[in-house]
Amino acid sequence: MTRFADPASFAAALAALPEPDEASRTAALNRQARLTKPTGALGRLEDIAVFMAGWQGSERPEADPVQAVVFAGNHGVTAQGVSAYPPEVTVQMVANFEAGGAAINALTAACGARLSVVALDLDRPTGDITREAAMSAEECLDALNQGAAALGADTRLLLVGEMGIGNTTPAAALCAAVLGGSAQDWVGRGTGIDDLGLSRKAVAVEAAVALHSGAATDAFETLRLLGGREIAAMAGAILAARLARVPVLLDGFIASAAILPLLRDNPRFTDHCIAAHCSAEAGHVLLLDKLGLEPLLHLGLRLGEGTGAALAVPIVRGALATHNRMATFDEAAVTDKA
Repeated sequence: MTRFADPASFAAALAALPEPDEASRTAALNRQARLTKPTGALGRLEDIAVFMAGWQGSERPEADPVQAVVFAGNHGVTAQGVSAYPPEVTVQMVANFEAGGAAINALTAACGARLSVVALDLDRPTGDITREAAMSAEECLDALNQGAAALGADTRLLLVGEMGIGNTTPAAALCAAVLGGSAQDWVGRGTGIDDLGLSRKAVAVEAAVALHSGAATDAFETLRLLGGREIAAMAGAILAARLARVPVLLDGFIASAAILPLLRDNPRFTDHCIAAHCSAEAGHVLLLDKLGLEPLLHLGLRLGEGTGAALAVPIVRGALATHNRMATFDEAAVTDKA
């Protein structure tokens, strides 16, 4: 099990990322060339199959078991009026997840993913990032390690989601701190705030970035100063997945923002990630472009929880079904192209 003893070990893990197995990628590409279809006829399904082969080290990769984890945390920045909902909704929604009543419960059941929920100190919100650090070093390490520990030993495909009232504000702050631009480039309506709430959110992001700009110099410090417990936990889980060579279906704006500091420290960090969808949150289109990821789906979602990633699981299953089960030209006695 991956565990980070201190910020230095986190940085060391991030600097030593494994790469896909090129022999398996080549074998998968050769198989695709022999299947009973014109070359490239299955579009991105072919790319997904080869991607999965490289990370699993197998010419014929499998999706199962698919694991979904929802991380939940509360944020001190909600005191700035940046959300349409009060912080207690986080606790209430965790209870809803555990009772099986949320959208992510329905969608993981539909796509055949096992779901777990990790609540991180919900009675103790992070610091208000407009005035102080979100977390101490110990708190950030704990969140990263809880995320890493959530990865199952047998998982072959991971998706992570989040629940945390106010968490699009630290996500926007992470984007502004790492990528630059104005707060207006990154803030969106999140849970459905009005124009006044959107203005307060932009002010909060500007204040947070200005306060921490001199200290947010690496991935760990950026997550610690501007993130949140569930955001750091997502980053820890996705890093643990990379170290275990497990592909990740990346969910929406917050999940994408969570890995942005890691990508800044290691530009190859997203190589094991597929962007599941582009959400309706204003900054997500720009963020995916900066990450160099093309989403599989555009459905106008803005729920979080990992819902967009769960909806993309059947696409991965379809890619692997065609790759593994289609006959080759020789097997089907079909004449190949001249």
